[in-house]
Amino acid sequence: MAAEAARVLDFDDRYYYGSAAPVREEYPEPAPSPREIPNVEERIRQRERAREAAAAANMPGVSLFAIFGSVFVAVLMIFVVLAQISYNEAVGDTARLSAQFLELTEQQRRLEITFESVLDMKEIERYARDVLGMSKPESYQLAVVHSTASDKAEILQAAESDALRGFGSFISSLLEYFKN
Repeated sequence: MAAEAARVLDFDDRYYYGSAAPVREEYPEPAPSPREIPNVEERIRQRERAREAAAAANMPGVSLFAIFGSVFVAVLMIFVVLAQISYNEAVGDTARLSAQFLELTEQQRRLEITFESVLDMKEIERYARDVLGMSKPESYQLAVVHSTASDKAEILQAAESDALRGFGSFISSLLEYFKN
C-alpha cells in the first residue's frame, strides 16, 4: 500500500483539466505497426465470403405458401382449359345432334305423307269385303241399347308418383270398388 501511495505522489496530485485523470509527463511509446498484415489473401477471402453470406441472408426467400399458391393456380388454369375443351366438344355434339334431329324430323314427315298416301280406305274396304268376307251392317242388324246407369269415365294419370302407387292406391281402389 505504501508503494501505491508513493506512485500516486509521483504525479504531484495534478489532474488533467480538472478531471480525475492524473497528468503524466511521459506517455508510453505506441507499439510499432507491422508493415505487412499476415495472411492478407486469406483475410480477403474471409471478408468476401462474409459479404456473400450477408447478401444471401438479406435476399428475400420464397415462402411455402407462395409455392403452394402458384401450384394451385396452375392446376386451376389446367382445369379451366380442360373444361373449355370439354365445353367446345359438347357444343359441337349439340350442333351435330340438332342437325340430325332436324333431318330425322323431316324424314318422319315424308314417311307419314307416304304412309297416308298408301293408306286408301277404298282398298281397305275391298280387302275386308273380298278377302275377309265382311260386309256393312244392315239397318235391321243395328240395335240401340238403353241403360239406366249413368255413363262414367275413368281418367288415368300417366305421371303418378311412386308414393301414390303403393299402399295408398290399393286402399283407394278398394274404396272405389265398395262404393259401386
